[in-house]
Amino acid sequence: MHNSGIPAAKALEKLRDGNKRYLDATANPGDVSPAIRKKTCDEGQFPYAIVITCSDSRVIPESIFSAGIGEIFTIRVAGNVMDNHQLGSVQYAAGHLGTKLVVVLGHTHCGAVGAALGSDPEGYIKTLTDEIKKAIGDEKDELAACRKNVERSVSIIKDSLGYKGGDEDAVTTVGAIYNIESGEVEFLD
Repeated sequence: MHNSGIPAAKALEKLRDGNKRYLDATANPGDVSPAIRKKTCDEGQFPYAIVITCSDSRVIPESIFSAGIGEIFTIRVAGNVMDNHQLGSVQYAAGHLGTKLVVVLGHTHCGAVGAALGSDPEGYIKTLTDEIKKAIGDEKDELAACRKNVERSVSIIKDSLGYKGGDEDAVTTVGAIYNIESGEVEFLD
């Protein structure tokens, strides 16, 4: 069932507020109760945000944004790179679930960005680092490279799916960087 979803601006506010709660949290305050599991099983999911992030085990969007079951549609891939699989997942969540906000969430101390900066891996890892290298070019600073990588993924989503925002009913795409030490999320302009 298609849901019209909450506006992107309201979803972004929920993420910011959730991240503020997370900064001092010792446990995830999101609802993971048997009642919410049953409700989402019976009624379906209606996430207010789509978050594309790295597979890094230190980056847990539901915790970072103090969210529970059914609130965030999470897509994870090392280096938060975009390909047709990720784009299809974004398109599904926006089109079929009515989610209006897409967030590409990079993070500090990213191993995939580090690999792209400092090595030339082989095998399947190279498919990831090649994408990151397209984003970062000659950049040598890890944080700047992380930002460029996020910005490229945001650009791919906007160009491929047209999710540029503009009005309350439009799907909006933004970038963000999660600081794994402080827990703070910086939303990029």
